[in-house]
Amino acid sequence: MSTKRFDFLVIGSGVAGLLAAEKLAKAGTVAVITKRAPEISNTNLAQGGIAAVTAVEDNFDLHIADTLRTGAGLSDTEIVKLTVMEGPERVRELVALGTEFSRRKGFFELGLEGGHSRRRILHAADATGREIEHTLLKACRRDKNIKFFPGFAAVDLILRGRPARTRPQKNVCLGVYALEAATGKVHSFLAGSTLLASGGAGKVYRYTTNPDVATGDGMAMAYRAGLRLLNMEFVQFHPTCLYHPQEKSFLISEALRGEGGILRGASGEAFMKKYSPDRELAPRDIVARAIDAELKRTGADCVYLDMTHLSAAFLKKRFPTIHAKCLQLGIDITRQPIPVVPAAHFFCGGVETDRNGRTALPGLYAAGETAHTGLHGANRLASNSLLEACVFSHRAAQAIMADGRSLPRGAAPVPWQTGNARPSDEAVIISHNWDEIRTLMWNYVGIVRSNKRLDRARARVKIISDEIVKYYWDFLLTTDLLELRNIACLAGVIIRSAAGRRESRGLHFTVDYPAASKKFLKPTAADRYH
Repeated sequence: MSTKRFDFLVIGSGVAGLLAAEKLAKAGTVAVITKRAPEISNTNLAQGGIAAVTAVEDNFDLHIADTLRTGAGLSDTEIVKLTVMEGPERVRELVALGTEFSRRKGFFELGLEGGHSRRRILHAADATGREIEHTLLKACRRDKNIKFFPGFAAVDLILRGRPARTRPQKNVCLGVYALEAATGKVHSFLAGSTLLASGGAGKVYRYTTNPDVATGDGMAMAYRAGLRLLNMEFVQFHPTCLYHPQEKSFLISEALRGEGGILRGASGEAFMKKYSPDRELAPRDIVARAIDAELKRTGADCVYLDMTHLSAAFLKKRFPTIHAKCLQLGIDITRQPIPVVPAAHFFCGGVETDRNGRTALPGLYAAGETAHTGLHGANRLASNSLLEACVFSHRAAQAIMADGRSLPRGAAPVPWQTGNARPSDEAVIISHNWDEIRTLMWNYVGIVRSNKRLDRARARVKIISDEIVKYYWDFLLTTDLLELRNIACLAGVIIRSAAGRRESRGLHFTVDYPAASKKFLKPTAADRYH
């Protein structure tokens, strides 16, 4: 086992991790750990854009109101205000770094998405995340203080004490153990400050818009270290993921509905009028449940997003990525409706942090989808995720530098022990449990829930988790095993959180408690001690 020492450690290479790394490099050396290539992230796949007040006909109060309304009573009002008000400065910063947002006659071309009362979505055609990701990667790669470690999977946080016996407030984070996939060796990365920016956990579910790396590693490591995860029951299912046998997770951006797309059933009926006066521009939870209800009512495999009433020239210019991908699969969106289904997309919950990204564990910070800031509440307003990542990675970087933490004198990790672990000769166990967890989470803890479904899911996940723990200690580590361990951990937390919220609010809908209740106007909290 080798030990690598840096001033700062960043886990993840989406916008939250890269923006923080770019800032921290001005104060010291930075290691950026990524499971696969740095380009592979949720940020890179983001199509819609980043919401920020930049137009004269828009204002902070409107954006704040839209966010609070969508959050269904659980958004932290002060966090919403500071996020919205700091958004324009973070946009200017991205532009200064080289991000090229779409413009028309010299002004930002602003999009409209569900839940927004004004056009305020800055975008780069329909590949905004890719533009931001590439801009930040370019900036980080030319900085000599930043070193990337692709192919390293974080295993667990390195703590000065023992997490099973010590509350996080009385502990210190020294860094992280990480598995090098190419060699199978576990290395210690030590730093005075560690930032969790590893993204969400869409792969907990069978159907997701997320890339394969989204297995909630940062959330699971924080949980095992004793930190609280808040509001994990609020999983946002994007209403429109492409339904096609050759493409498992291609997102069909909400921006299409913002530009006039119409959702239709197999018969051609436009059905959203039955579910909301806002129709296709209703918040995502309403649209996703409407599609789910239509699929169950009709028995169809998918619904259709119809753009054919718009000009072909407009569609090709505004949505070049989506047009090209669909055309590659034999779907001409200028002439044919797009087959779509809901899919797990974004976690509104995460690791509890303060307004500056600090966790309860000294030396550990979190930003992006890994963190719970209080912005989203029970449901995320479209395109507020890139905004949140930019605002709070900036704040976390500022807090890290202000805190000025360095490794305690003589700090050294407990050596990684393989014990009697041996190479696995039954990899099928990993793939089987992986499939079973994701399928039962989709069927029992998905868009619509019930006490009976949650009870069944909890019992089965407990059995699988026990099997995984035994497998973890008996066999040598692989990235697949680490990811399975993490999704099993988070599946259990999601089920516990969902069972504890005996109401329906935002993204959490249960047939046993279909109404919202004032008793639950507070975040749901889960940690390993309760």
